[in-house]
Amino acid sequence: MPSSTRARRPRSRAARDKRVTSSFSHVRGDGRGDAVRVTVLGSGDAFGSGGRLHSAYLVDAPGATFLVDCGPSVLQAMKRLGRDPEEIDFVLLSHLHGDHFAGVPFLFMQYRYDAPRTRPFAVYGPPGTERRVRTLFSALYAKPSHEAMPFPLRFTELHENRKQTIGPVAVLPFRVPHAPELTAFGYRITVAGRTIVYSGDSSWTDEFVPRARGADLFICECSTYETKVGIHISYPEIAARAPELKCRRLLLSHLGREPLRRLGEIELECAQDGMTLDL
Repeated sequence: MPSSTRARRPRSRAARDKRVTSSFSHVRGDGRGDAVRVTVLGSGDAFGSGGRLHSAYLVDAPGATFLVDCGPSVLQAMKRLGRDPEEIDFVLLSHLHGDHFAGVPFLFMQYRYDAPRTRPFAVYGPPGTERRVRTLFSALYAKPSHEAMPFPLRFTELHENRKQTIGPVAVLPFRVPHAPELTAFGYRITVAGRTIVYSGDSSWTDEFVPRARGADLFICECSTYETKVGIHISYPEIAARAPELKCRRLLLSHLGREPLRRLGEIELECAQDGMTLDL
């Protein structure tokens, strides 16, 4: 390896982290200063029930703009709202089902061709994230996927109950029961003095109670109503336990056809594509 190449390579994980986080935008896309805003880019299930877009939540905070999950409709969602995908510093994936991570290759294409990017970009997720994302990218766009990116790209695997600091953002992954063939995480995310808890996809687990306690926002999946499928949460399950959560705001999302058909009977707040929440 030429010495010039070695000189450009960070010597440690800490150096790589510094390289990525030092490029974070310190000017929020919406110009709202020190507040934290969550925008629901997609509140639907894997089947796009009700015409809703796939899972993706844009978090604007002082010093960082990032995605929690990145479904395949992420670019459409952002551009409908007039948001520039270049603002995203990193993506945090809960698990590796297509409706939660398949938007990442489309971000790569955006950053390569439509709006060339030069500053670093990072993808965080459970074990296997880099392999799955690269495999999908290759299947979708074979030639670009095998070419060098014009921007520094880093993948980082997260681990259960091990805190990860990403610039000003602290992320604590916790394991949730979903599909047995893969690792699925929920997240407790802290930034600018605000806490967001995200269930990812999961059946009901009592671990949500301590994780959500004191959070400013708990985004909880609610895929079904009368049907219990074992890997998702039904509305009656979460409604029965909602008083125990002790979070400031509970938002139901990942809504399937059953809860959408019975919205008039649902008393808890439900997400809508494009809605914003100021924390």
